[in-house]
Formats: sequence, structure tokens, C-alpha cells
Amino acid sequence: MTVPTFTGQRPAGTGTRPGLASQLLRRKPIGQMVSEAEGGNDGPRLVRSFGVLQLTMISVGATLGTGILVILGESVPLAGPAIWISFVIAGLAALFSAVSYAEMAGLVPVAGSSYSYTYATMGEGMAWICGWCLVLEYAVSVAAVAVGAGQYVNETLAAFGQLLPDAISQPPGDGGLVNVPAMVIVVLAMALLVRGAQESAWINTVIVVIKVGILLFFCAVAFTAFDAGNFEPLMPMGAAGVSAAASRVFFSFIGFDAASTAGEEARNPKRDLPRAIMLSMLIVTTIYVLVSVAAIGARPWGWFEGTEAALVQILNETTHQPWIALAFSIGAVLAIASIVLTVLYGQTRILLSMSRDGLVPKIFGRVSRRTGTPVAGTLIVGTVVALTAGLVPLGALADATSIGTLFAFALVNVAVIYLRRNRPDMKRSFRVPLYPLTPILGTLMCAYLMINLGADTWLVFGVWMLVGLAAYFGYGRRNSRVAALSEEDYRELSSRPASPEHVKAELP
Repeated sequence: MTVPTFTGQRPAGTGTRPGLASQLLRRKPIGQMVSEAEGGNDGPRLVRSFGVLQLTMISVGATLGTGILVILGESVPLAGPAIWISFVIAGLAALFSAVSYAEMAGLVPVAGSSYSYTYATMGEGMAWICGWCLVLEYAVSVAAVAVGAGQYVNETLAAFGQLLPDAISQPPGDGGLVNVPAMVIVVLAMALLVRGAQESAWINTVIVVIKVGILLFFCAVAFTAFDAGNFEPLMPMGAAGVSAAASRVFFSFIGFDAASTAGEEARNPKRDLPRAIMLSMLIVTTIYVLVSVAAIGARPWGWFEGTEAALVQILNETTHQPWIALAFSIGAVLAIASIVLTVLYGQTRILLSMSRDGLVPKIFGRVSRRTGTPVAGTLIVGTVVALTAGLVPLGALADATSIGTLFAFALVNVAVIYLRRNRPDMKRSFRVPLYPLTPILGTLMCAYLMINLGADTWLVFGVWMLVGLAAYFGYGRRNSRVAALSEEDYRELSSRPASPEHVKAELP
């Protein structure tokens, strides 16, 4: 039997769209996802140019530095000297989810990350919720990281006796009008992504090497002023403080899944994506714990209260050499720029996948024939993120990002369990160890960290979900391409093997 080919119009006799409940539960066939990524649809597609090095650097670039360079000063007062334990807890939660991401990335090597994994396992309704959470995770985390750039720009200028006025370096609510450095960094990243993904990846790799270098340099300097007495008492705020800090610093691990958004630009995604995800987690967690121990060893935990650009100040007070603080500040600005670059990249690829499925406007899925990138989508996302970075304070952005991310991570853990039970025959290039314990623990740890976030964060999350439901019923439900399939054609596609060689149909 030949799989039907659709040309954009509903063929005669295919019937009406499914009811609401049926549509929300409709899963997108994995084979169809892979087919689209390999050019199963007309029009230009993304270029496969990334090896395991570039994929690992995308994850490290999107992750490493956020919690240390931006969030550390806000998190130490919550946990005290036990901040390194908070990083370990958050890292374990991320690791449980990371191994689930690694298995799913090998099974579904497409650009949509956890959105695509959820669509393939739990249906359109949960996929939309996951995708909407990813919009919150990626777009808002870019803005949050960019906000922190203003602190380090000022530290750099301070070496020359200059400071940016609060009016152009702080958002409203923090004593200013607009955070210009944050907006500039987002705009520069947007311009680079428009030029091409491969060029962006190599620039990111260079910046990541610099970023790792400056953090290791900080550790070397901070350990010269190490005082073991700074770790007593270890948990002045108790276990509750450590948990609260873990929920906040989980923001620091957001980004390891960025490699999974590059599924359609990896040369060998089934092999390289799992390797890149696991390797990036190892690198990031090790450096976070090392830097947090060095920072507490160099200064008592109370010193961090209200401190901006804490690492730079520790270097300055330890060495009394302004040029060292200057070099670190410049490196920190580059580090933040690499996070903005890679996370903004991931956001555009997720929206591309959602657009391909008809759940968001088509403009987000248009790939330029000249650059091989979603130019229009990048410009739209970059503009919105730049305005957010310039006008919204850091604390609100960081917590809102964490809750959206934790929800998406939990869904990926559930997706692994679903496919192990319902598609055990699928060939897996990476398998979650200690199944089913690992994905179950991953889900529970994500739920635990979500519970520890504040009531204001949950309120923001609830409002965001309501806006998402309005967007789905106002646009996504009516334009869903999977829902447009007749029951007969949907069953035919769903029964096909999950490989592009067997599925070459187009959705309407």
C-alpha cells in the first residue's frame, strides 16, 4: 500500500477533523518527523554540518556560566556555604533528565527537542504545553542572561574609572529605564544567527574555550585565599534554604538540552547527540561545583548578599590587580554572549518545528535558501527577547525560566517510559541506565524543585499557561497538520517503521 502524499489541500473523502479529545491525543509518527528533517517536504531544509564537538560546545555554551556569573550572588544568601550542595542537587535533577534527553535525541533526531519527543509519545495537547513551556524557557532565559551582562560591562568600564548610568544599564524596577547592554548582546547574537548556523557554532566554540579558561583561572586565584572557616556553619538556613537555592540555581543547568534542538543540523545525530548531551553535563557540573567551593572558600557567605559580579570582586580583592579583574570581566561578557547565542539558536529551532506542524504561524518555519537558517523567525524572536532583556528585572526572569524548564524536563522522562513500553522494538543508540528508576527519579526531582519555587513564580506560570491555551485554541488547533489527516491516513502513517526510508508522505 502506498503512503498518501498531500499537497496542502484536504483530499476528497477524508472526513472532518477529529474531536477535541481525539486531536489532543493524536501523536505525530516518529517516521514522519525524521522524513521531514531529511527533506520529505518541499522547500529548503537545515544543513547538516555539526559534529560531536560543535554539538557539545552548543550545550556547554548554552549552560556554563549562567549560574556562576549571574545567579551566584542571589543564591548564596539562600543556602549559605552549602551552595555547592545546591548545585549538586540541581545537577542531579538535570542529570536524570539529561540521560532521558540522550535516549530521546537518538530516537527522534529532529529540531524540536522535548516538544517533538512529547508529540511522538503523549499527543498534540501535551506537545503544545511542552512547546509553550520551551518558549518560556528559552526566550526568557536568553533575556535573563543578557540582563546579567550589564553587571560585567560596568565592571569592565570600572577599570577605566567609568560606569554606565543606571538609566541605561538597569531595567525599570531596578532603578533604571532600559538595560542597553543586555539589548545590544541579544541583537548581536541575532545578527550572527541570521548569517548562518555553522559560523555561529565555530564562534561559540572559541568563546566556550575562553569561558572555561577564565573560570578555571578564577578557581586558581580564589584558592590562594581559601579559608575553611567560611564553611561553618554549613547550612545556616537549614535544608529548606539549600532546597530553595537548588530550585533557583537549576536555572544554571538550563541549556544542556540545546544540542537536542540541533538534531536536524547534526551529521550523525543518532550517535553524536547522546554523546554531546552527556559530555556537556559532566563538564558543566564539575566546573560549577569547583567554582562555588572556591568562591565560598575565598569569602564568607554573608559577603555575597547584594553583591553584583561577585567573582570579579573576589578577584579584585584577592589580587589587588585591576587588570586581572578587567580581563575576567571581558571574558565574562563573552561567556554571557555565548549563552545568549546558543539559547537563542535553540528557541528558533523549536519554533521551526512547531511551525512545521501548523501550531504556530508559518513564518517561524521559513528557511532561507541562501543561509539555510530560519531568518524571519530569528529576527522576530530576537526582537522580542531584546525588548524583554531591556525592560524586565533579572530575578523574575530566572525563576520563570526554571519552572518552564522543569516541566519540560519532566515530560521527557515520561516520554522515555512511554516509548520503552509501547515501542520496545525501536533501535536505540543510547539507553537510559537503571530503567525505569532513572526516568522516574528524574520526574520526581523536577516536581520537587518546582514545588520549592515561590508563589509569584507559580502565578506567572499559570498566567503563561492560560495565554498558551488561548493561542492553541485560537490558532494551533485549527491549523494542526496532524489533525488534518483522515483517520485512515493517520493510522497508515502511524503503523509505518520509524525511518525516513519508509515514510515519505507530506502532511497537508
